[in-house]
Amino acid sequence: MNEPMTWRVFCAIAIPADVRQKMREHIDALVQSVPGVKVSWTNTDNIHLTLKFLGNIAVDRIPATSEAAAEASNELRSFTLEISSSGVFPTRSHAKVLWIGVNDASGKLSQLQQRLEIECEKRGFPKEDRVFKPHLTIARLRGGHDTRPAVDAHLATEFPAQTVRVNELIVFRSELSGHGSKYTALSKHALA
Repeated sequence: MNEPMTWRVFCAIAIPADVRQKMREHIDALVQSVPGVKVSWTNTDNIHLTLKFLGNIAVDRIPATSEAAAEASNELRSFTLEISSSGVFPTRSHAKVLWIGVNDASGKLSQLQQRLEIECEKRGFPKEDRVFKPHLTIARLRGGHDTRPAVDAHLATEFPAQTVRVNELIVFRSELSGHGSKYTALSKHALA
């Protein structure tokens, strides 16, 4: 019996070009300050705010994913977020990821994410066990202690606050290749 064709899928909020440009400037400054450190820098064209990563799912389940996103965004009004601050996961001494923070002062982002989790679970997708911590990944660290200068430089360089208006939730397909990831919007779901 043939295995069903699968696509790598996630639900996210797009980040506007002007904010991604500020992130590019932040990354460029870090690259110049820590040359030679083993870091995989994120292509800023691909930066987005993931609310739900579904992984590889059967292509015939994509309509259910879009239905969940539509239902989650239904009746929610657009809102603003503040993109600011610099941080790492999991800890400073064992950092694997460099990120820019997302401030959800209104609580609307958390509400949208929780609604999305509920709607996806109703359609048979597993619920995320981890607590939702909104962030924008700008780099993955590939070395051990020799990445410490990148961590220190990132944390010392506070990212200037940017306001982002959230108007829609997008279901994306992610295609991995040796040249990086390619993201294609499968469906878009406007907030009220």
